[in-house]
Amino acid sequence: MVIRENFENNLKELKRKINEMGELSIDALEKAFNALKMRDVEIALKVIEEDNDIDNLEQEINQFAVWLMAKEQPVARDLRIVVVVLKISNNIERIADFAVNIAKSTIKIGQANSLLDLTDLEKMKDISILMLKKSLKSFLEEDIALAKEVGDLEDEVDELNIETYKKLTGYLSEHPEETNQLVQLLFVNRYLERVADHIQISPRAQPI
Repeated sequence: MVIRENFENNLKELKRKINEMGELSIDALEKAFNALKMRDVEIALKVIEEDNDIDNLEQEINQFAVWLMAKEQPVARDLRIVVVVLKISNNIERIADFAVNIAKSTIKIGQANSLLDLTDLEKMKDISILMLKKSLKSFLEEDIALAKEVGDLEDEVDELNIETYKKLTGYLSEHPEETNQLVQLLFVNRYLERVADHIQISPRAQPI
């Protein structure tokens, strides 16, 4: 019983770290998009700098998970949970990388008059963050109904991605002088679509 209790406590700590990593990635996405919206290079640079904290936490989670598997030799169901944690931490780290990419696009756009209002990028960002929150809660609370909601929201992001691509490429054909910013916004559109993809394939794809 003591051994089982120790394992459960370690598993709770592992889940706590995953939740912390998810919250840091949400914060990175919010900051990166705010930097894009306000054309604030200083905030963009901070997002890039703070990505090291997320990378370090991923490494910590991975080491903890491997140690837990080696030390406790968990049974099949418990082993599956630990393996899912490893997959989720990798996906969350990739999401944080996309936040960094958005920050880099902000730096490349610079102080040009913003064309963000032409797009649905902010809505895509909001939905993606909602997806990540629901996805983490789904995993931590073993809530399959929430997992389905994540999948439905991902479809919305896909539709907005297509619409934004059409709007930006159409505007680009008429305003070639805005090529730099429009290309960067197309990249941001792609980054947010990939964020949603990585959320959709983490906890939802691995129900406990």
